[in-house]
Amino acid sequence: MTDTKQTERIGLVAFWKNYDRKLNLRAAQLADELGYDSFWLPEAWGYEIFSLLTEMAVHTKNIKLGTGIVNAYSRTPGLLAMHAATIDEISEGRFIMGLGTSGKRVIEGFHGRPFDKPLTQVRDVIRVVRALLAGEKLSNAGAKLNDYRPFELAMTPARKHIPIYVAALKQKSIESIGELADGWIPTFWPYQEFKTGMDWIENGAKKAGRDPKEITVAPFTTVIPTGGEMAKAQAKQIISFYIGGMGDYYKELLSGFGFKDECEKVDALYKDKATRSQAADAVTDNMIDALAVTGDPKECVAELRRRREFGIGLPILNLPNGMPFEMVEMFIRAMAPNQ
Repeated sequence: MTDTKQTERIGLVAFWKNYDRKLNLRAAQLADELGYDSFWLPEAWGYEIFSLLTEMAVHTKNIKLGTGIVNAYSRTPGLLAMHAATIDEISEGRFIMGLGTSGKRVIEGFHGRPFDKPLTQVRDVIRVVRALLAGEKLSNAGAKLNDYRPFELAMTPARKHIPIYVAALKQKSIESIGELADGWIPTFWPYQEFKTGMDWIENGAKKAGRDPKEITVAPFTTVIPTGGEMAKAQAKQIISFYIGGMGDYYKELLSGFGFKDECEKVDALYKDKATRSQAADAVTDNMIDALAVTGDPKECVAELRRRREFGIGLPILNLPNGMPFEMVEMFIRAMAPNQ
């Protein structure tokens, strides 16, 4: 029998809003000391993450460092390859590229780029990054959206293959992960339904002649190890925000997995400023169970371990947001791997 404690991997991800650079650097250093697999940083319209990850790279030793996530539009595929090669060298081979599309509001409203053909855009980034890191000519990458010239990367990358994980919610995008990527980052996907996404990954892997077992399921996971009703109340606030405040992405996803009535109610309450404070109350216990992990620290550790049976290879835990370092430290120590 495999010793689970010797094989479990756990990552951590910070939140982009109200980001505290010095606090999260200390958090990454602590996570490094405690044996966490990886530390991930998101990007929206605040800090620029490759600079932050570079700072972390020079102040840590073993922990992997990931973009969680970087969008496929605001930088060219070639520039993303350059970023990846540079930070992988600085970190001595510890970089993971977490990639996604973001959304129309951010890409067009903040970056001023058309939000066209998102799946093809992501696939092009993967192909270009793969080709340039492998020392191949850019014109041979197989990209579809640009007619590239035969450039090669004018440096020798530390690794010819950097892991690329893709954040995706829709079937075609998830099938594409099986074809081209190394990992899948689902967010607010009910853990009981991971098999659906894994089946889609398998479909894509078969097309490319790949083994789907080589692709890691690495969900961003909300864990609230405070126990009692306080933990449930926090979970309800987070879930209602994703359903009502993040466009229609998560509402559509969760409606398709049997939570349509709950989502309609939460969304309606959240959209009206007069009733927004009531939206969290419409989140049911079944939704909390499917989308978050709550309880005292030991219960949360045990539940995370149990959920690996549903195909999770690398749970990436959301760090507490807007808390002093002492609270963040307590969380990191409480959820540390190999306890």
